[in-house]
Amino acid sequence: MEDYRKMAEANQRRGREIIAETQLVESWEAIGAQANLIGSLSTGLMMKKLDIDMHVYTDTLSIKESFRAAARIASHPGIVRMEYTNLIDTEEECIEWHAAYRDRDGRMWKMDMIHIRRGSAYDGFAERMASRIGAVLTEETRDAILRLKYETPDTESVIGAEYYAAVLSGGVRDYAGLTAWREAHRGDSLIGWLP
Repeated sequence: MEDYRKMAEANQRRGREIIAETQLVESWEAIGAQANLIGSLSTGLMMKKLDIDMHVYTDTLSIKESFRAAARIASHPGIVRMEYTNLIDTEEECIEWHAAYRDRDGRMWKMDMIHIRRGSAYDGFAERMASRIGAVLTEETRDAILRLKYETPDTESVIGAEYYAAVLSGGVRDYAGLTAWREAHRGDSLIGWLP
């Protein structure tokens, strides 16, 4: 298990370095936004999928201001792609930014920055989930999650919440158990799930 932990710790360090190098937080703060780190980087549960996830909050959503922050981020030479989706007039009330970053070792990182209107339906949900995971996580469940993430074939698409719910709520501890848990819960929504 030590190898899983070392990989997770190395990815954790590198992810935080990339946040500093690309000035993600400063770019959003420059438009008056609050940028919160969420997801596997915030919980220390990053394994093979190199993702940096942020929820960014402002009182109102301005496409112009969101583009201003995104342009600053996109100017970093490591950013090789950036995509935008306008979901302002949907239940999500957000602007999604998805970027691809190539690090100094040639590894590709996915960056998801979701610019959300403060007070909307999803305000704070991902932060609450990360906080609850951190509160209930033990060394044994951390190791189980990291091992499952490591053992998942690269061709299989499993979202983080599936691992967390399977281990923390379902008692899953091996890949066969994860596969069975996913089959039993196929079609279930994990929106609103908290450990």
